Amino acid sequence: MVLELKPTDYKSSVWVDWCPGCGNFGILSAMYQAFAELKLDPRKIVVVSGIGCSGKTPHFLNVQGVHTLHGRALPYAEGIKIANPELEVLVNAGDGDLLGIGAGHFVALGRRNIDMVVMMHDNTVYALTKGQAAPTLERGAKPKSLPKPNIQDAVNPIALAIASGYTFVARGYSGKVKHLKELIKAAIQHKGSAFLDILQPCVTYDNIHTYDYYNERVYDLQESGYDPEVKGEPEPKISEAIAKSYEKGNKIPIGIFYRNPNVPTFEERLKERIPSYMQSPPAAQIIEKGGKTVINQELFEKIFENYLV
Repeated sequence: MVLELKPTDYKSSVWVDWCPGCGNFGILSAMYQAFAELKLDPRKIVVVSGIGCSGKTPHFLNVQGVHTLHGRALPYAEGIKIANPELEVLVNAGDGDLLGIGAGHFVALGRRNIDMVVMMHDNTVYALTKGQAAPTLERGAKPKSLPKPNIQDAVNPIALAIASGYTFVARGYSGKVKHLKELIKAAIQHKGSAFLDILQPCVTYDNIHTYDYYNERVYDLQESGYDPEVKGEPEPKISEAIAKSYEKGNKIPIGIFYRNPNVPTFEERLKERIPSYMQSPPAAQIIEKGGKTVINQELFEKIFENYLV
């Protein structure tokens, strides 16, 4: 564990070229601070991204990073975490990336409960391609790039994440960096699949969901007395959290909606099936030496002990 690192130590030398005022700056700042306060070793952090403005996030962090394909950040990140469970794996992707082309992968990760963090940059538009309607834009809304109001209903990210099986589900706002930083820390410390829906104003293409719009509406769930913890059977809290995510009126709740530490992670499930998994995960195995394939006979027999005759 790294003992003395400042937020700026997690900053890369790459120029941050998002539009001035972009909500992504708040997300990036919160990540720097969260990593430093948790004293995370940069060599053991992997940030994976898809395509879109959020896809640039790994370039701006002095950690391990992978900039992948549109909609495919989640399976790529899952492979990294399963291969080396010691790593802290975080995904940064947009609402179009995760809930459009990547929606199937989004649901699958919730079912698996792999111990990693998904941070969705939620700006309601496809900002990199000139502001088309993303899955989180409500029906009838007309940002300035649309010739006519949006004709489709919006996806509710919080409800979808809870229904899919994510065991930590929260919403943050890039305009409240300290609050978002605490959510990121809580998500990293959670054991299981953690999802953060981060409201992130697009100052270039979304003239509806502005900083003023959110500043007038967001309120802290925990400050209002809401308890996200599962105590006993999860169904009552699931129902309460989903209902809270559909809250009507001019108020938008941010904070933790749902947290269930009682579900076994995918890594724990793998260990039940392959007892040597945590001691010898795929990334730690030697498979080649001097140009020749290496077979660890002892490990091979442990993995297949129930099948050898």
